[in-house]
Amino acid sequence: MSAITTLFHKLKLYLFNASWMMAERLLNIGVGFLMAIVLARYLGPEQFGILAYAISMTAIFASAGHMGLAGLVVREVVKQPDKVPETLGTTFMLKLTGMTLGFILVFVYAWVFEEVGGTEFWMLLIVASAIFFQTFDVVEYWFQSQVQARYPAIAKSSAILLSAGLKLLMVVSGAGVIAFAFAHTAQFIIAAVILALLYKGTTTVSLMSWKASFAKAKELLSQGWILYVGSIFAVIYMKIDQVMLKWMVGAEEVGVYAVAAQLSEAWYFLPIAIVASFFPKLIKLHAADLALFNKRFQQLFDVLFILAIAVAVLVSLVAEPLIALLFGDEYQNSASILTIHIWAGVFIFMRAAFSRWILIEGALMFSLITQGLGALANVGLNLLLIPRYGGEGAAMATLISYAVASYAALLVHKKTRPVFYMMTKSMFSPVRYAFNAVGATR
Repeated sequence: MSAITTLFHKLKLYLFNASWMMAERLLNIGVGFLMAIVLARYLGPEQFGILAYAISMTAIFASAGHMGLAGLVVREVVKQPDKVPETLGTTFMLKLTGMTLGFILVFVYAWVFEEVGGTEFWMLLIVASAIFFQTFDVVEYWFQSQVQARYPAIAKSSAILLSAGLKLLMVVSGAGVIAFAFAHTAQFIIAAVILALLYKGTTTVSLMSWKASFAKAKELLSQGWILYVGSIFAVIYMKIDQVMLKWMVGAEEVGVYAVAAQLSEAWYFLPIAIVASFFPKLIKLHAADLALFNKRFQQLFDVLFILAIAVAVLVSLVAEPLIALLFGDEYQNSASILTIHIWAGVFIFMRAAFSRWILIEGALMFSLITQGLGALANVGLNLLLIPRYGGEGAAMATLISYAVASYAALLVHKKTRPVFYMMTKSMFSPVRYAFNAVGATR
């Protein structure tokens, strides 16, 4: 009985921990979506586009500081608790170095390509300054290693709500677009400060005891460089569309496109949550029964595909009245973009499962290769399609590049080919299940 009780308490701890992460994520999506509606209506397509452009450009350069270290650091802290100060200190140093490089690149870009002292110039620098405070993600890694997700969730949720309140005050007071760049940055500052305070109050390993080690840095980078480069490619092919729209068409088109992308990407938390729930069981099945693992993985692809198709069909049907209701007539062109962009979710949903397959199989190189192909395809297709079709062209480029990176590329190598066949089979899952249902009733 005591063993059963212990197991129950362990499961309860992890479920409770996961619930905090999910709650914070849902709050982020919900509040972010509501603020997008408010800001899009208040600022109008052009100024909202400038804000979206600054955030997208910063995200691309900030990828230099993410280092792909999250999972590695959590693992190191768990495995070597006696080396926590060195691990956290080295990670902080690596991230700060990368973020500093990212900020310098944003500054150089703004200096060369934007009018110095103009709105876009200051928007880029103000939004980019937020990346320095993302170095405090290291504290979040610590809490993850201790199964204490509630603390990062509290910090991030507080920052989201306070930042949203600040933006609402700015709307009421009639603030200009640059003020909203400060509000965006304020969210990261608030989260960093609260994380640091929570860390100080819950651990005996003080921030002052952290120390950087060149040897540790070399060790971490040697293990995480594939994930690091892959994450850069992923950010490029997820954010480059809005940047290239600004270059080739203008800020107003970015604003119209950003509204459609916001509505489309709001659904992306669903596959993450579903796959995260299956992941521990899949790991065990892979080790114990490969045939059953493949069967369950096929079923997971089926569920993700059916869900993605349902979302895509629903959103496509209501896109025009939904855009008009939420964002107004100024954004009516967002509807046609949304009906294209939403179908990229089919490949994003299945990519969530493929990403876990990569981890289970220890095939990290395929993450780098597929993300790289996606980035290359997106840039090339944007160059081809944006001049002719504008925002709709960018949505087409996104859809095709996601299909390339998360589906077609898997056919190339024999290692990933079985997953390609699973995805292909899942595309016929509605028909398969319908026939099975009819057969069962006979």
